[in-house]
Amino acid sequence: MKEERKIVHLTHMPSGESGVVAEIRGGHGAVRRLEALGLRIGEEITKISAQFLRGPVTIKVGQTSLALGYGMASKVMVEVKE
Repeated sequence: MKEERKIVHLTHMPSGESGVVAEIRGGHGAVRRLEALGLRIGEEITKISAQFLRGPVTIKVGQTSLALGYGMASKVMVEVKE
C-alpha cells in the first residue's frame, strides 16, 4: 500500500501533527532567519499549538521548541503523511 503525501502550510496543520519541511516560501532574509532558528528543508517538525485568529504557532524541531509569528509560519510548507 502506497502512502499518499500532501504538502500544506504550517498554519493549516492540526496541533500534534508531524511532518517534514518541504519548502520555505519567502525572500532570502526570511529563509536565513528560519534556518538560523534550525528550521530547514528536510527537518522533521511537530506542530505543538497555534493561537486563535492568526496568532503565533508553536512547533518542535528536534529538541527545540519555537514560536513563530503567523506570517513567518505561513511561509513554511510541510509534507505530511495522509
